[in-house]
Amino acid sequence: MVRFRLHPTQAVVVGFAAAILAGTLLLLTPMAKAGPGSATFVEALFTATSAVCVTGLVVVDTPTYWTPFGQAVILVLIQLGGLGIMIFASLIGLVLARRLSVRSRLYAATEAKVLGQDDVRGVLRGIVGISFAIEGVLFVILLLRFWLGYDYSFGQAVWHGIFHAVSSFNNAGFALYTDSLMGFVGDPFVCLPIAAAIILGGLGFPVIMQLRREFRRPLHWTMNTKLVLWGTAVLLVAGTGFITLVEWNNPQTLGALDPGTRVLAGFFQSVQTRTAGFNSVDIAALHDETWLGMDILMFIGGGPAGTAGGIKVTTFAVLFFIMVTELRGEGAVNIFGKRLSRAVHRQAITVVLIAVAAVIAGTGAIMLLTGENLDRSLFETVSAFATVGLSTGITASLSDPAQIVLVVMMFLGRLGPLTLGSAIALRERRILYEFPKERPAIG
Repeated sequence: MVRFRLHPTQAVVVGFAAAILAGTLLLLTPMAKAGPGSATFVEALFTATSAVCVTGLVVVDTPTYWTPFGQAVILVLIQLGGLGIMIFASLIGLVLARRLSVRSRLYAATEAKVLGQDDVRGVLRGIVGISFAIEGVLFVILLLRFWLGYDYSFGQAVWHGIFHAVSSFNNAGFALYTDSLMGFVGDPFVCLPIAAAIILGGLGFPVIMQLRREFRRPLHWTMNTKLVLWGTAVLLVAGTGFITLVEWNNPQTLGALDPGTRVLAGFFQSVQTRTAGFNSVDIAALHDETWLGMDILMFIGGGPAGTAGGIKVTTFAVLFFIMVTELRGEGAVNIFGKRLSRAVHRQAITVVLIAVAAVIAGTGAIMLLTGENLDRSLFETVSAFATVGLSTGITASLSDPAQIVLVVMMFLGRLGPLTLGSAIALRERRILYEFPKERPAIG
């Protein structure tokens, strides 16, 4: 009898596809949709994919279109999608750590030095414990705020607290309000805790675990941890400054708010580009220049092996240091006192080129299928591929074929970088010969 064994990367794809299928079938049932009838196949598929891939793009209004049962299905899919990707990432990291040298560890997920210190059970307990702890703290904060500050009934406050806590930490961006979180634009007791949970989820499991163990010993932090922390800080500050300054006098977004609220809203939207997807201002009313800046921030995304999407901060940072090294005319790429493996150079470049190709293809497909302009089509595609969930307002009005394109982009964006990176690392083999070296003209 022949036994078929899935490669770890194949198991990731099959697992997520199965979750999306199950979610689609549940959302197709009449008890998932408010009012008569049931959701269409594309509506159910799009919503299930968006939830499992923790994206947050929607084609129907979550609080009014879906029943409490349908919303509960979405919540479970978000938790499975966010928690599952972390577990799979950690398991693949462990496989890599045991099978490969340190030089060949996964480019953008976890470093062998981090995961090698724990057994599989310890890693999984850590992931689940950290996830539920952060979600639990945010749930309590939101529960009290909704209950005491907005006169919600206790039951309503509990449900809204749970839903938004899970959606926040998993960087999903689903909200139980038609206008997302625009009603809380000036409330720091809602915006700041949600932003904090999003940032923590976007750091990635290896970083959180190492900070938990060695928070007071930064000299022991790995290159991965340092890159993620520095990259996250720089992008958050730069994003906040850019969005706030460009939109400062826009009467349809920040211009109508008082100065303190403008800064809060600018910071909150900068956090969302890290792949969360909530919005406290009208995204459709932003300037074109703001859309372009957010495209870049969304494409970069958050930390590896976590709930964020994009090409990952580490990938972007690696390419940045490669560029700096080349401009200086130096030979080896040195980061934080350590030399970067040349294998990581190739992996980062490969992932970025494939990601750019996917975004271009998706943008072109949506433009051809819908006639939408480049700005909106690019924003939707990047948002889907980077599993962000922000939208200029055209998602629901897109044709079914265009929405299927976004479904594919969400799936590729959520699983592509992880599976591609691990596949590249696992396939590495020693070549016992080399061809003669030659240099073509560049530039």
